[in-house]
Order: sequence, then C-alpha cells, then structure tokens
Amino acid sequence: WVEPGTFTMGSPTTEAGRQSDREDEHNVTLTQGFYLGKYEVTQAQYEAMMTGNSDGLSATPSNWPNNPNRPVEKVSWADAQVFLARLNAQQSSNIPAGWAYVLPTESQWEYACRAGTTTMYSWGNDINATRANYSVSGLSQTRDVGQYSANPWGFFDMHGNVWEWTADWYNATYPSGNPVVDPTGPASGSLRLFRGGSWINNDSDLRSAKRFDYTSSTRYSNVGFRIAFQKSQ
Repeated sequence: WVEPGTFTMGSPTTEAGRQSDREDEHNVTLTQGFYLGKYEVTQAQYEAMMTGNSDGLSATPSNWPNNPNRPVEKVSWADAQVFLARLNAQQSSNIPAGWAYVLPTESQWEYACRAGTTTMYSWGNDINATRANYSVSGLSQTRDVGQYSANPWGFFDMHGNVWEWTADWYNATYPSGNPVVDPTGPASGSLRLFRGGSWINNDSDLRSAKRFDYTSSTRYSNVGFRIAFQKSQ
C-alpha cells in the first residue's frame, strides 16, 4: 500500500546523466493511495494468467524461459493490457466496486520508486553491482526478482532487471502547475513510457527520474512490468 502524498518528480539540473529536456523538477500531489506489486510480474505469474488467452499471445514469451521467478519480458504495453484484462475478469468477484488492476501512472511509479528519497537512486547517489542488476553486474540477463535490497517502502527491483511499463502516453514536457495533482499523462500519443532501467543498461538509465519512451507494441528481452491496484479516479 502506498499512502497519498506530495513529492518532487524529475531531477535537479546538477544530477549526473540527467536528460535536460525531459526531467524538469516539479511537485506532484497524489490524492489517492494505491497498491503496487512488491516485485515485477514473474514468468510464472504471467504464464498462469495468459495460458489459454484468445489473443494469440504466448504465455511464455521470455528470452530465458523456464525461470518462474524471473521477471517476464518480451511483453509489450499492449500485451500487459491483455494480462490486466484477464486478471480483472478472473478476480471480478473479489475486487471491490470501482477498483481495478492497472499499470501505475508514471508519477505513481516514480513516487513509489523514490519512496521519500530525493537522490539519484532510492538508496543514494552511488551505484554498484550489489545494488541492482545492470550492465556492470556481469550477468547479461535477467535474474530472479527480489535478489537486491528493497527500497525504503518495500519495493524490489525498481532499479534494473527489466524496464517497467507505465500507463501513460509519453510527452517530453511534464504538465505545468505547482503542484500537479494526480497526473495521468497526455490524452493521446504515439509512444508509451517505461521506467527503471534494466540488466543491459548503464547507471544513468537506472536513476529514479529516468524516462524512456517506445511504441506500445515493443517486445524486448529487457522490458517487463509491475502492476498496481487502485480505485478509479
């Protein structure tokens, strides 16, 4: 469970590796609390939900299959929507009215990633192979979720392992206002956002503020997702 609150999204101009054209600092207020998965969705979880789907999607898409506790990858934004639709349908009798499993918004994701911190990463401004699975780790692939320390709010692998899709369309310019209240991104667009960096990326790509955009049909071996559960706003 993530309590509502206000935080500074984006990065200061002095942060090493920042994207000067798309990480402008601004205050964001989230007025509603939400649940977020402690871990990235695993291969086992994805297979359990997607077996028998009528959309022609593989239930075992990952580049390193038969690793049930690794994060699922080679999953597009659109594929994640099918997963969520099936999950909501399966759990419909257990879900309170007005609630649903969804992808987190970009602001929800960064809020949970930062977990009250203002540094480059949720543990501070330095990074090494004991902190996350990224390019210098020497693994050159995913690994089981939860192998590194959780952030201050109890979330694992928010930095590294696989990029994580968010709900939002991409817009290079953050919304104006101070604070911005419950932002959900542009109403339309051509690219979706994922966050957090992956096993193949360098240190600057794992920063809490780092944004990356791609088409919603993208399927890469370093892109997965984690789910949120929230009341419709």
